[in-house]
Amino acid sequence: MRNLTIVLILLFTNFSILASADTTQVKITDDVVSVKVLHNGNPVTIKRNQSLDNKINPDYAITARKCPPFCIQPGTIAEGVETIAELELLEYLKRKSNGDNSILVIDSRTPDWVRKGTIPGSVNIPWTLLKPESGADPFDIAETLEQKFGAISIEGLWDFSVARTLILFCNGPWCGQSPSNIKTLLRFGYPANKLKWYRGGMQSWESLGLTVVQ
Repeated sequence: MRNLTIVLILLFTNFSILASADTTQVKITDDVVSVKVLHNGNPVTIKRNQSLDNKINPDYAITARKCPPFCIQPGTIAEGVETIAELELLEYLKRKSNGDNSILVIDSRTPDWVRKGTIPGSVNIPWTLLKPESGADPFDIAETLEQKFGAISIEGLWDFSVARTLILFCNGPWCGQSPSNIKTLLRFGYPANKLKWYRGGMQSWESLGLTVVQ
């Protein structure tokens, strides 16, 4: 009888420890509570807002935006360019933060939008800095392709064989800034399979209560 009592106490104690180990109500998935990444060299924990009364950021709650320029984007932006969602983006962010230098997550928005908050682990490369038609300097474009994306210039031609995989996003399905970056890069010859598009952008990210940094 004494042994049975000890066993029951141990079982109850272990159950209590497991039950109290994680009180998170709003997880990312059933078995993922948070994701740790690096943003500008500093550790950031991405998780969902735990307040059950949390509402979406008003900047992304507006449904009536003039089109153009705020037109609904297609599900596939270009042949060979993969459209991804939040879980895939989180996986890329983890890989990048764990030292995978072949990946770069890019916020394609202009700085005024980025100042309101961005996805941890991303870098800001505005669509205007890559597009010659918008006044982008050819030397600045070349520097971005080489220094940030890992492309190689050979006698005036671009070699993207060892270039990074780029994951691009902007404000959401109604935003044309990351599509502009993607289309410009494809025109430069960037391989479509090295371009990923997070179509939901900040609107989807914010609607899920995920961490943003300013």
